[in-house]
Amino acid sequence: MTLHPRTLPLVISITLATPAFAQESSPYPSTPEACLSIETDAARLACYDAALGRTRLDTLKADAEAVAAQADQQTGKDAEETAGGTLRERAHRKFGALFRSDDPTIESALANAGRGSLLDSRWELAKDSKLGLFQMRGYKPVYLLPVFWTSEANELPHSPNPRNTVTEPLPLQPTETKFQLSFKTKFAENLFGDNGDLWGAYTQSSRWQVFNSEQSRPFRETNYEPEVMLVFRNNYSIGGWKGRMTSIGLNHQSNGRNDPLSRSWNRVIVNIGLDRENWAFILRPWWRVPDGNDDDNPDIQNYIGRGDAMLVYSKNGHEFTVLGRHSLRGGDKSHGALQVDWGFPITRSFRGHLQAFHGYGESMIDYNHKATYLGVGISLLEWF
Repeated sequence: MTLHPRTLPLVISITLATPAFAQESSPYPSTPEACLSIETDAARLACYDAALGRTRLDTLKADAEAVAAQADQQTGKDAEETAGGTLRERAHRKFGALFRSDDPTIESALANAGRGSLLDSRWELAKDSKLGLFQMRGYKPVYLLPVFWTSEANELPHSPNPRNTVTEPLPLQPTETKFQLSFKTKFAENLFGDNGDLWGAYTQSSRWQVFNSEQSRPFRETNYEPEVMLVFRNNYSIGGWKGRMTSIGLNHQSNGRNDPLSRSWNRVIVNIGLDRENWAFILRPWWRVPDGNDDDNPDIQNYIGRGDAMLVYSKNGHEFTVLGRHSLRGGDKSHGALQVDWGFPITRSFRGHLQAFHGYGESMIDYNHKATYLGVGISLLEWF
């Protein structure tokens, strides 16, 4: 899935004009009256939630009600164990209990666990948080970094596949511009009782040699990343953290270029999300789908890795994110990367963004290239 660089300004314009993005980009709540002008149902409801001040106390209350409902449900299950009936009737009761309770009060409390939490705000996990299908929602951060500097430009991209190795140095500038667009939408809800939503997402990040006038300011690298995910609501606790979600998805990532610059891979990704107060922790192990003999980058897992972990702190419009990934191998296969982002308010409707990256795989063409990158710019949408 590729887009020509000349279409990028149009994509940016469409994205920024979408009400859901405009609403979520602001860390400050609007007044209820201001929400009346929003046409999209999902964005309007999110605006009202922000204006009316859904607080941490609401989440604590929802979690407490879910714990009590879980205890009541267990009492009911214990009673079922002693109940009679045929083998078929007992099996039917046990299978039904996996997804819903016969008591609507218990069912509703369990389905609303975590309502208003950080992860619920992004994935509509609780029953009362769901905003319907085919609504444009934010996914990964959306930002523009007019200045994106690297300590070492990758003038000779290479791969173990000789067909994907550059033999003549590329005339690159160490300073360029980077921007990222990202959105998601829900295709189906409650596929398993009152749980299990199917989401589709798309992310695009570009590195533009805008200061390289001698080479007509080319787009050095654009990465395209469509994916589909089946997301489940969870409700468990580990050391003060609340397990909110688990998902499994199919992810494709490529740069849409011809040899020798072509890079691509497909992954099955498991996503485990926990949060507490103003913190969120996301763990993503993945398995690469083999590409066979026609592989642009056969050793990509030993550089970009076999999983990543992200810790986010969000409060008063400030958001700090630390993302780390590793190959999970030793010796000469031990590689990884660390990225730190800070999004912060400048004015009521204007946000700044700083990004620092060190390691391998800042982009696909640089998957086995180690460097440090620093970027400064503006943010339209953060993780939360």
